[in-house]
Amino acid sequence: MTKNYTKIAVAIDFSDQSLKACERAVNIAKEGGATLQLVNVVDTKSFGAITAYDLKYAEKLKEENLIKIEKMKNEAQAAGVANVEVVVETGSPKSVLTQLPGVDLIVCGATGLNQLEKMVLGSVAERIVRLAKCDVLIVR
Repeated sequence: MTKNYTKIAVAIDFSDQSLKACERAVNIAKEGGATLQLVNVVDTKSFGAITAYDLKYAEKLKEENLIKIEKMKNEAQAAGVANVEVVVETGSPKSVLTQLPGVDLIVCGATGLNQLEKMVLGSVAERIVRLAKCDVLIVR
């Protein structure tokens, strides 16, 4: 028996892995009639000390990512997902992704863009698996 998910979040950093994860999430959401939440987090934690310049840069990135993710929302709807939400935040991807309200499945790629962070802290995917309060699907 497979579980029917009602709200599926997919972590998007625009890497190939996250785009694969998005495809998988679209299919699961479409099959189960779930709401799909496309989530992008501008990782301000990797900026080090946050200055006014960094905040301005983060806001610009957030705006650019919102445009890209809105396009993905349209594609998901065209593929047959009725309810698609978009979340673009700044902060720590691990924190944002593991604290999304009402989500019962998080889908993410095995590796993202930040290889340095993977060496130092462990990958975002690994942290999500450890910290999430819901099911997690890692797409390779």
